[in-house]
Amino acid sequence: MNTAKVSESIHFQQKLGEETGYLKMIWQRFFKHHMAVTGTVVFLLIVLMAVLAPWLAPMDPNRVDPVSFQSAPSAAHILGTDDVGRDVLSRLLYAARVSLSVGLGAVAIYVMIGTLIGAVAGFFGGWIDGLLMRITDIFMSFPYLMVILVLVSVMGPSLTNIIVVLGVLGWPQVARIVRGSVLQIKQMDYVKAAVALGYSAPRIVFSHILPNAFAPILVNATFGMANAIITESSLSFLGMGVQPPTASWGNMLTQAQSLTVLSSQPWMWLPSGFMIVIAVLSINFMGDGLRDAVDPKSFR
Repeated sequence: MNTAKVSESIHFQQKLGEETGYLKMIWQRFFKHHMAVTGTVVFLLIVLMAVLAPWLAPMDPNRVDPVSFQSAPSAAHILGTDDVGRDVLSRLLYAARVSLSVGLGAVAIYVMIGTLIGAVAGFFGGWIDGLLMRITDIFMSFPYLMVILVLVSVMGPSLTNIIVVLGVLGWPQVARIVRGSVLQIKQMDYVKAAVALGYSAPRIVFSHILPNAFAPILVNATFGMANAIITESSLSFLGMGVQPPTASWGNMLTQAQSLTVLSSQPWMWLPSGFMIVIAVLSINFMGDGLRDAVDPKSFR
């Protein structure tokens, strides 16, 4: 028994050392990707902007100024006011909270679902794998945006419902990625040794397999966050997302449906559109850097 424990301890230390070295190598590769580093800095600034919104915003985002309807940028309103007299800068800062909440919340939900389904399918194989992958194929065959619109219409347009719907529908791709990684990793010697030692399936999957499949999951989650922000903005622009008076970059863009606003009042829609572009670009640059860091063949 003592020999087995010593052997297991040595194996654990060796494996921990290998994982630490691998993470260090990924970290170094990531920081050599200049666009990824720039994207990370910009994204952290957006997060900081969202967290500090109550202190950075010059006024309440829902406060209506009775004498400043659709007013151009001025000393009182740096980015002007919207069609009902609300300060655009204040709403822009608070809207960052909504977009980040959707991105992080939806990704957290579908990564958990997809990781669990993919791990079970890849580890057990056989009919379980076949059944779960056929269910995955069915979900992937749905017209994504149309199903989202239908579900949001039935459940009601709200921030919570959007997060839940995006999370529940977004897991198939993660499930396929995790399944492929598990199928490869479970052939490794240390996994076979864990099986031979009689470890339970949950312990093998969560302690030995999934930590080594974390990199592709993280890359997919990064791109998924950008996609969730775009989807929420699209839904809010169509009036099916976050509802006023809650500020969202998407519902701030609804002002752009008017030709007059588009041509002569750019302060009402340009800042929110700019923030969507900057946020999505920064997250995509981070995803590119992570993808190149975990895949030496694509690293330049």
